[in-house]
This record gives sequence, structure tokens and C-alpha cells, in this order.
Amino acid sequence: MAAGETQLYAKVSNKHKGRSTPSLLDALLGMGFPAHTALKALAATGRKTAEEASNWLRCHRDDPSLDDPIPQEYALFLCPTGSLLERLQGFWRESKSQCTKNRAHEVFPHITLCDFFTCEDHKVECLYEALKRAGDRILGSFPSVVPLVLHSSISYLGFFVNDSPADVIREFAIMFATEASVLADCTVKPCTKQLHLTLAHRFYPHHQRTLEQLARAIRPGHSCQWTAVLYSRDMRFVHYQTLRALFQYKPQNVDELTLSPGDYIFVDPTQQEEASEGWVIGISQRTGCRGFLPENYTEQASESDTWVKHRTYTFSLAMDLISRKDGEASSQRNGELYPSQTPRDISSIQALQATIARRSVLVVRHGERVDQIFGKSWLQQCSTPDGKYYRPDLNFPYSLPRRSNGIKDFENDPPLSSCGIFQSRMAGEALLDSGIRVSSVFASPALHCVQTARHILEELKLEKRIKIRVEPGIFEWTKWESGKTTPTLMTLDELKEANFNISMDYRFLLWACASVRKIKRKENGNW
Repeated sequence: MAAGETQLYAKVSNKHKGRSTPSLLDALLGMGFPAHTALKALAATGRKTAEEASNWLRCHRDDPSLDDPIPQEYALFLCPTGSLLERLQGFWRESKSQCTKNRAHEVFPHITLCDFFTCEDHKVECLYEALKRAGDRILGSFPSVVPLVLHSSISYLGFFVNDSPADVIREFAIMFATEASVLADCTVKPCTKQLHLTLAHRFYPHHQRTLEQLARAIRPGHSCQWTAVLYSRDMRFVHYQTLRALFQYKPQNVDELTLSPGDYIFVDPTQQEEASEGWVIGISQRTGCRGFLPENYTEQASESDTWVKHRTYTFSLAMDLISRKDGEASSQRNGELYPSQTPRDISSIQALQATIARRSVLVVRHGERVDQIFGKSWLQQCSTPDGKYYRPDLNFPYSLPRRSNGIKDFENDPPLSSCGIFQSRMAGEALLDSGIRVSSVFASPALHCVQTARHILEELKLEKRIKIRVEPGIFEWTKWESGKTTPTLMTLDELKEANFNISMDYRFLLWACASVRKIKRKENGNW
């Protein structure tokens, strides 16, 4: 062990002298890990178990920043539990469903007690002690009921904490900041202004009324057990986007990332010049490595999904609970203090039924196209010199429908790949499981869109009952292609001949034609 590491280890291990059981750091050092990286792993995993920290170190063996002295950022939140948390989570789901996502959805329901601050890795345990001391001192005076008053404005909706309960909570935040400064040598800024629990932030003004109606149904007047929770995050990725991997991906080149379902990827939107269409450059939270990854293998995640829970302190007048370690693995990186799912109450079921009963428009993106996988020259890869189609790869479709001008028209009107067909069927299966009733289907005249609609209807067992209405008004030509002219699309008769259940009586919308004419006039300088 190097001299610097020996000095660091001695400083930390002094806290553990006299204990009968070895510390987590001792266990990692016994495995041969250097002291500074062992401490970094413990801080990054919430100091739960030596096994979890050692797994983190093994995953980060190729992390170029492993030896960088970059500490975690920490923050203290007051979080509701029990029935109030369930009602708030119900509001989160309904507001996201009815009014789209807003900034409040990035973080779990909470009251901020202090801003994010840094703490050196070898002093993190001192933060735990600071939380325990502050909690013990305020426990007897902590309010049995925290009154929440709804406040609404053009861009904010939330509950305010007023009167003496707010003063007690602020006093607890100040105590923690003071203890953290003394024990861990941290500069902590406690929240001394209006305490609030945000419900919605930076939403569209026309959604305000709907959000207010949903918020009034929460009814937070009942007693609730509140818990102070210490979280940490990686300060390097505060302003990055967070993606969650949906599928496994094995790199095809050395500059690509390995993906496993559930991996989180940090993406800097300002550093994507090198990435081609459909790809992004990101850094894996699991390995710390940087590389390219296919964007369609991921989905947007919330900001707090990658935060790590360290310690909690529960305020309860019924029983004096000291600060304890939350050992449940399912709660390590999310804001839910109770990870097990509870049955929906009657009001939630009624709200769901009312949502389903409303007439809605469901917008579905088409499945994967062959040109997105095999490039613009895909047709040359699967056609013979005499213009016949053959299948050079299993991801090519089994066959192509007949077209009057032959195979060449597929170049600018490509079909779905085999994976695209599978995706379409999965979408239909998901709709079938959800119980959603479909009465009409409109599709772009592009072949891959009509194919997507057909496979969805097949999974819904509606392929014979519902005819596909081909609507040119929802066709996107200029978004994906660089051509100057509209591609030759299959006619309704050709689609019918290819066994697509097409409505021959439907006439596309007049407003769509008018919109197309306006765009044409604008392109020609006649706007």
C-alpha cells in the first residue's frame, strides 16, 4: 500500500477501532482494492455492503475516471410515506398521462431540506452521524401532522408548509447543516425559505386547471409518517440527459457501449456532433465507460433514477427510531421508500375507468425499417441483376408485395424489417392486454406504416373487422429522406392485392390537402 493510501486508511480506520466486526473498508482492502477507490465505491453505492461495493469496482475496472478525486454530491429531503405517498404517486401518474411530463416528474415527492453539497469520500459516515444527531434532537418536537396548503400559479403547483410545523422542519435542516459542518467539514446550505412539496413545475398554461383538479383529490390532511432521506448523485452529470436501456446490446465496434436492460446512460446533448442518425454518445453509469449506443434501445429516465439512497431517519411519536440503513436493494436508486406495489384504491380504479371511457387518439410510430438497419443501399443488397428480390439476411422481410413498376419503387418506400414486424406485433399485443378498444385506424400511405397498422390489428384480432384508412396527411417524406420529389407509393389497389385490409371508400381529409398546398406555396416562395 502506498504511503498516501496508508495515511488515508489510517485516518478512516481510527473511527472503527474497538469494534468487534470489521468495517466495510477493511473487507474491500482485504480483497486487494486500493483505499481511495474502495472509499469511492462505498460512497457510490451508499455504503450498504462490501459485496455491492466490490461489484461496483469490478464493473468500473475500465472507467477512465476511477482514480479521479471527484466526490459525490449529497442532499437531504423530507419524504412522505404510507397513504399520502400513494396518493402523490397516483397524482404523478395521472398528471403525466393527462398533461404530459413536466419538471416535477424528474424527482420523487419530497420537501427539500438542503441544497446539494459535496463531501469527501472518507467523511461520508460523518454525514450519517450528523443526520442521527439532528434527528434525535428534534424528534420530540416534530409535528404529528404537517399541514400542506395547495398553492397554484401559471408555472408552479404544489403544497406549502406553513406556521410552526415549518419552523420545526427548518430548525431540523439547520441542525443537520451545523452537524455536517462540524463532523464532515462540509458546507451545507439549509432551506430557510418557504418549504414546499412540488406537484408540477414548468407545465403548459392550458394544463393548469386539470392539474389543480387532480391535486385537490390528494387531500393531504391525514397524519403521515415523514422520513428524512440522504441521497447522493454524480456531480459530473447534473445537466446531462438520462437514458435507461431497454434491451441488451453487444458492441459491433470498439467505440460502442455494452448495454444491459436497466443500465442508465448519461448523455450530453451538446456533445453529439460525432453521432450519426439514430445513435448517441453517452457514459454508462454501470461501467463509467464512454461510447456510442443505439438510441432506439433506450428510453428517457427521470433525473432521480440514478440517485443513491444512503440513510434515512423516520420521525414517529409512537416509536423512537434512530437513523438506520436501508438495506433493500430495490430502493437503492429510486425515490420510493416502499418499493412493493399496493393495490389501487377505489378512486384510482374509477379514475382509470374514466380515462379509458374517454374517446382518445392513440399515435403509434411505425416499426423498424430495413433502410434504417441496412442503409440507403439496402435494395442493392437484396436484389438480383434481373430485378428479383431475395433475402440476404434474416432481418430482411421474407418477401415483398408486388408493385406495378417493379422492385425499384421500394427504394424510397421501404418495408419493415423482421424486427420491425416483431415490434409491431408486440405493440398490438400490449394494446390487447391493456383492454383499450380500437374503433378506427388511420395510416400513412408509406408501406412500413400500413404494415405496422396491419400487424397491430392482427394482434388485436381486428384485422378482418377494421379496415385501414390510408391518410396522406400524416405522411412524413422530408423528415427521413433527402430526395426532392415525393416517392412513388403503393396504390390502394396494390395494397388490396397484397392482402392489406384497406378501406377503398375512405377519402383523405380536406384540411390535410390544404396544409400540403400551403407548404408547397411556402417552398415555392409564394407564402
